[in-house]
Amino acid sequence: MSTQADVKSIDTLAYVKAALASYAHETGQAIAEVELEGRRAVDYITVDRAAYWKAELRRCNDLVNQAIKDLEHCRAFKKVGDNQPSCIEEKKNLEKARKKLATAEQKAEAVRRWTPVVLQQFRETCVRLVHFREVVDVDCPKAMARIERMLKSLDSYREVSGPRPSATGDGSGSAGPVTRQVDEAAPAVSAAATAGAPADAARPPEPAPPAGGAS
Repeated sequence: MSTQADVKSIDTLAYVKAALASYAHETGQAIAEVELEGRRAVDYITVDRAAYWKAELRRCNDLVNQAIKDLEHCRAFKKVGDNQPSCIEEKKNLEKARKKLATAEQKAEAVRRWTPVVLQQFRETCVRLVHFREVVDVDCPKAMARIERMLKSLDSYREVSGPRPSATGDGSGSAGPVTRQVDEAAPAVSAAATAGAPADAARPPEPAPPAGGAS
């Protein structure tokens, strides 16, 4: 496994750290909203609807009982001789009341049947949300701390390993002094050679007389 890092941009790590912080904040808010909305839905089914249909059952039972009394009163007091009264209106009211009672019983039964299921599912969802919240509250800060250590290490490395300006300012490094030493030594060698040579050696040779000039 390589121990070297190929880092193209240190700023990218800073962007990742900021993105993790934003993700942790927004995720925490989203989890809280999910829990709140889930609790509202559970309460609506298990509390609000249960109470509503329980009261509706009592009301429908009262309507049925009242409709039965009205029908009996019609049959008893509207009878003329041997003719049985039709009591059509009272019968219709009784039928409507019984239908409403049947609907209320179905709804109340559905609430009773689904209440434990809804509660169980909500509890399991809350357990998953707790695990997810632990990941967000624990792992995200750990990741951001690790990125911060990486940023500090990279900044220190950049300060230590950065290029340093040369003494001459022309980027030639130590080549300049060496060249100057060679140049300074050259005149000394020439002077020493000239001082050790005879005087005539330094004088240029005289031109030879022309061949036909001798008499």
